[in-house]
Amino acid sequence: MVSGRCLCSGVRFEITGELGPVIQCHCSMCRRASGTAFATNAPVHADAFRIVQGQELITEYESSPGRRRAFCSRCGSPLYSRMLDRPEIRRVRLGTLEEDPGARPVAHTWVSAKAAWDTLCDDGLERFDEAPPPPYYGSPGPRR
Repeated sequence: MVSGRCLCSGVRFEITGELGPVIQCHCSMCRRASGTAFATNAPVHADAFRIVQGQELITEYESSPGRRRAFCSRCGSPLYSRMLDRPEIRRVRLGTLEEDPGARPVAHTWVSAKAAWDTLCDDGLERFDEAPPPPYYGSPGPRR
């Protein structure tokens, strides 16, 4: 199990399943949502993701049709995103995790949209100009 929380600790959650591929997304929406050069996300099965405190503090924003980004309404921490056509998946923001999940980034996505000031280092990860093919995006790890 891995636990996570927002900045103010008002929202706490647990993940009991394995994370899917860890992706560093450079799209403009992820940059704006995270306030940094990219967002590091990993999919997890929705039934393995449980809010244990602060459900009432979670606010969702529809950033594009059918996509919702969840954040703490008190401190603004981004927590996860979900797609209405894929209700079985939550894409968790790895910066909210309290422990090392064991998973490591496997790719950079939307590199064509990276910030002009971002000097993407040569870290050996796969790079995709846009969205990657399956199994990268939205494929959680096996259920436990």
